[in-house]
Amino acid sequence: MEQVPTSPGERPEQASASPESAYTATATISEQGIVTEWSEDARRLLGYAPSEVLGLPAAQLLADGAGDTAWRIPSGQERWSGTVALRHRDGRRLELGLLAHRWTSTGGTAKWFVVSAVAGEPRTPRGVSLNEWAFTQSPCFMAIFDADLRLVRANAGMERTLSLTEAEMRGLRLPDIAPDPVSDETERKMRLVLETGEPQYEEAFIRPTGASTEHGWATSLAPLRDRDGRVHAVCLAAHDRTGIEGDRQLMLLPDDAGARIGTTMDSARTAQELADAAVPRFADFALVDLLDPPPRADEPPSGPVAGPVTVSRTAARSVLEGSPESRVAVGETVVYPPLSPPVECLAAGRGAVYGTSDSAVARWVAEDPGAAWIRESGTHSMMVVPLRFGGTTLGLAVFGRHQRREPFQPEDLWLAQELTARAAASIHKARRFNREHTSTMTLQRSLLPQSLPHHAALETASRYLPAGTDAGVGGDWFDVIPLSGARVALVVGDVVGHGIRAAATMGRLRTAVRTLADVDLPPDELLTHLDDLIIHLSADEADRDGAGETAGGIGTTCLYVVYDPVTRHCTVARAGHPPPVVVSPEGSVYLLDVPAGPPLGLGGLPFETIDVELPEGSILALYTDGLLQPRERDIDEALDGMFAALSRPASTLDTVCDRVLTALLTHPPDDDVALLVARTRALHADKVVVWDLPSDPSIVSSARRHTTDQLTAWGLDEAAFVSELVVSELVTNAIRYGQPPIQLRLIHQDRTLICEVSDSSNTAPHMRRARTFDEGGRGLLLVAQLARRWGTRHASIGKTIWAEQSLVGY
Repeated sequence: MEQVPTSPGERPEQASASPESAYTATATISEQGIVTEWSEDARRLLGYAPSEVLGLPAAQLLADGAGDTAWRIPSGQERWSGTVALRHRDGRRLELGLLAHRWTSTGGTAKWFVVSAVAGEPRTPRGVSLNEWAFTQSPCFMAIFDADLRLVRANAGMERTLSLTEAEMRGLRLPDIAPDPVSDETERKMRLVLETGEPQYEEAFIRPTGASTEHGWATSLAPLRDRDGRVHAVCLAAHDRTGIEGDRQLMLLPDDAGARIGTTMDSARTAQELADAAVPRFADFALVDLLDPPPRADEPPSGPVAGPVTVSRTAARSVLEGSPESRVAVGETVVYPPLSPPVECLAAGRGAVYGTSDSAVARWVAEDPGAAWIRESGTHSMMVVPLRFGGTTLGLAVFGRHQRREPFQPEDLWLAQELTARAAASIHKARRFNREHTSTMTLQRSLLPQSLPHHAALETASRYLPAGTDAGVGGDWFDVIPLSGARVALVVGDVVGHGIRAAATMGRLRTAVRTLADVDLPPDELLTHLDDLIIHLSADEADRDGAGETAGGIGTTCLYVVYDPVTRHCTVARAGHPPPVVVSPEGSVYLLDVPAGPPLGLGGLPFETIDVELPEGSILALYTDGLLQPRERDIDEALDGMFAALSRPASTLDTVCDRVLTALLTHPPDDDVALLVARTRALHADKVVVWDLPSDPSIVSSARRHTTDQLTAWGLDEAAFVSELVVSELVTNAIRYGQPPIQLRLIHQDRTLICEVSDSSNTAPHMRRARTFDEGGRGLLLVAQLARRWGTRHASIGKTIWAEQSLVGY
């Protein structure tokens, strides 16, 4: 590749570029100097489209031509950087800083990868604070990458190790500085740091081009926050692992010991894993104490701890049996006095190494009887390391030696700090997970039915199990909704995702279903309205934070069943949900063949219903897919197990639910599980009467008489007066405003009486308040006052006006 030395000329106006204008122009040039690849950002920089450049000598892009001043990079050199004068397509001369890497493909073909950073001011302020964070606290070489993952600062150690100056690297991304798959993985983890605010670690090597595989660095990535806790940049700290003395340090690096810390969401378990990782590898005993009480989640990050400190002994480990160094049992409290080494380290916010001859240790032993174990155990060297994460102090760890003769060294302290940092991050994560899980469980439980309503149409029982994995509570839900005409709706749904947002979305959907059910929508229409709601929720979430699909609920499934005990008909529709299982009174078990509608939130696709007649005593089982997706079992085997459990006779539906869960779930489920089981009942002719009425005002008196006679037959004479008024108003309205045929139906169930008047008109009545001198307009107002509830139910032809009276007290 031919280059020319720097010559005066116009430079691109990078200083005024906005953060959004930052980009990296890239090109690939063969060993023969031919342009073989040309990026879109290269076109943006120099104005040439790929078709105008590919296949041409790269020297044609030089502003001054190759001439006598051109020189070729020596064949043995793997990297080159410098300033080159290039010619823009419009004729302008641009002096650009270039960085070129020699790459050799697996086939042996060599080529040059050339990059140039064109960037404005970094999005992260480059003030004194960044210098303090990055360079006064680091024992290793460091680099700062801004919110676009472009290099902002690099210390002298990084410049020396990579043989590049900060000016040559500034504005470039890590893969541009050191092309390597490890750089790509490290950049991916830096993006995680920006998104989650949690540190990341990379145990592979970061190597400059041409460096041997035996030389590299273990890399730690940490977020840099402002006073409000917002992450603005990523700090990359790399520890040179080439010259670490002895296998002991390598053994303690996160490849081994660190990987064993934080294996569960249990703070006590993590503390014990920290102690186990230290003993006997580099310490003879270890004590881990967590602050008591722990810091609250709603408190701002706490500063260093001072004064008497009360902690809870959470873990202990010793090379001696019984851990005699710990005078208190795990779970008991310990109070560290002021000026003791533990309180000094907590106040300073960093670890320290102490000999027993140190004045701080001697004072501690003399003033605190609880420190007598130091002398009695023969401890001669100690390390005290605070457990801190994100500016919050969680506790401390004490490491000691009494069997080994050599005292702790600074590298031991560094290793101890690495392990405690891992433990602190895991403990913080566990506490946050437990708080969120508790909050989500509380929300989920409050949104699910606290008890199922007693209903004459169905006997019901239910179960809900949250996921047993770290995913936590999801959005599975169920409901039983009384409808008009003694009917009842059974609903089971599954909102995508887990956590508090999925639970909140579930609550919104359950409320929406109840609202739509109250207006007696058919199952297919109800799912259509629910589909529209999911689309609106997702759009709102996307506008707010870009997480619309997950938070809004796209992909949510729902099964909606309506059962009528008078006709024993069951109407079912489903949106991406498994079909219900039916168990006949004779014991046969089968899946109800319900047309498979799409999941909610896709929009524009129809939902279909199926209507079947179920014998009295049939069992319906509604469930979410978590019941059929346990580990180590396919779907057919799971269905067979559920069929077998449902087919066995049982005295109660609670027994049925328990049998199903026992048969299918041998361990905590991977996903939420909701199960709703119902046994059908029927209202026979002795509880339902129907009269066909002519469209004649004179028939109103006959309707009242029929009602009175039937209530007498049912032993409900005390309810006759109110029932006559309700029937009179409803029949009169049907004759006056409806269309024949007209039908009156009375349903007596439990402690309610339902009066229904149907006609073939689709015009829906509405209640209004009559004025003082109006002669009419008070009928529905009167019905609303006399009945417990009333409403309109539309059919494919006509409508039904119904009113439900309470018989309590009659």
